Amino acid sequence: MPKPVLHSVHVHPVKSVAGCAPGEAAVEPWGLAGDRRWTLIDSSAKVVTQRQQPRLALACAEPLPDGGIRLTAPGHEPLTVAVPEPVGTISTDVFGDKVEAVPVGRPVNAWFSDYLGAEVQLVHLDDPAHRRPLDPAYARSGETVNFGDSSPLLVTTLSSLDALNSLIAQGDHADEGPLPMSRFRPNVVVGGVAPWAEDEWRRISIGEAVFRVMKPCGRCVVTTTDQRTAERGKEPLRTLARHRRIGDRLAFGVLLVPERTGIIRVSDAVTVVD
Repeated sequence: MPKPVLHSVHVHPVKSVAGCAPGEAAVEPWGLAGDRRWTLIDSSAKVVTQRQQPRLALACAEPLPDGGIRLTAPGHEPLTVAVPEPVGTISTDVFGDKVEAVPVGRPVNAWFSDYLGAEVQLVHLDDPAHRRPLDPAYARSGETVNFGDSSPLLVTTLSSLDALNSLIAQGDHADEGPLPMSRFRPNVVVGGVAPWAEDEWRRISIGEAVFRVMKPCGRCVVTTTDQRTAERGKEPLRTLARHRRIGDRLAFGVLLVPERTGIIRVSDAVTVVD
């Protein structure tokens, strides 16, 4: 068996929008640098994701050196968005968490609203060290999280995806497979481990950083959304329901909380600490 290694790194600047795969990234206490620092909200200030708007999969946000982003989407001119001045915040609802965030402004709101055919606005998480506490059931004192669903990072493994695709090939919707890793929108992907090895991890190190495992990642309808077409199917949820039920979750991947920050790079060794 090859030694565990970091296969790829993924940063999604805008929640539920396509991002990029840099060769390295800085791990901050609340997640990868630049990851999920922006999100869309609706007219009632609730977060908008691919759950409601699968076409978000076809938009892309490229991080810029100054913290801003460059947006692209089918049928729309690219748009560069600067980090807004933190002159005031609005209260947003991120899956029940009340999070203060800085509104970005009308031009980008009009751009996204026209693209989605629904009224939305973009907001920015200006102070991730204080805005959104991590779930107290899993947190240590002072830990916070970005606009991710519930945790700072998500890790998946190549071998578990291969195992899942083998199960899909044996099921009722085999024509939907094999699925690419993009369906699961991870932050880090690990190679060189056995299928489902991540179920047993408690703490791991990658490069300069150390993480503790928070819990298995329960998967939702976003995983059934083809990230290239925005069309939805049945997989992988149908197969996960049959083979990967952990408690009340249909699990794929595990959620991580940084214990030591630093730089992680593709090809870094991955070590199971305990």
